[in-house]
Amino acid sequence: MTAPVIPPSPSREEYARDYAAALAANGDETLFDRPEPIGLFTQWLAEAAAHEINDPNAMTLSTLDAEGLPDARIVLLKDVDARGFTFYSNRESAKGQELAAHPVAALTFHWKTLRRQVRVRGTVQPVTAQEADAYFASRARESRIGAWASDQSRPLASRQALEAAVARETARFEGQDVPRPERWSGWRVTPTTVEFWRDRPFRLHDRLRFTRDGDAWTRERLWP
Repeated sequence: MTAPVIPPSPSREEYARDYAAALAANGDETLFDRPEPIGLFTQWLAEAAAHEINDPNAMTLSTLDAEGLPDARIVLLKDVDARGFTFYSNRESAKGQELAAHPVAALTFHWKTLRRQVRVRGTVQPVTAQEADAYFASRARESRIGAWASDQSRPLASRQALEAAVARETARFEGQDVPRPERWSGWRVTPTTVEFWRDRPFRLHDRLRFTRDGDAWTRERLWP
């Protein structure tokens, strides 16, 4: 079996070569001069949108399964404001059932082009039916039909079985609007901590952690 190609730790020369890029992206100390995390996150997300090739709003969602083991997958952030970080999916999926049993989660954003990362931990609440309806209506028609066709996370006999289910639901909704399935909704992660990380040479990175204190935030730098 061929050994995996794992890059070695960078040499001093490679760090020196990359120093200018890291400094250009993350050398501004005023980036960390913020009293709360949501404004800083929004700024970083906007910068990621201008530089990342695909899905700057992609995030790793980590949950707990029935045995207490961590589970993780990539989902897309669909809204962020003072209330928290919102995403949508099937409530009967693995993630939906895990969130119902353990309404806590962690989120990880990694923007490779910016050499930055954000980690979020907090409690989880379902969005309102009105919020779910509004977002579902904004999706492409084919995606809305797919939400009806898919028994998400359950065993699938073949790709043909999926395509047959999509064809069935397409025919069922021909000539009419596609409403939101009751099992399809969203969640909002209300953060208790938000940590910002930015790359610096020789693994001497910058880390800033915000911790919720009632309606306010406390902030502290962390050793790399």
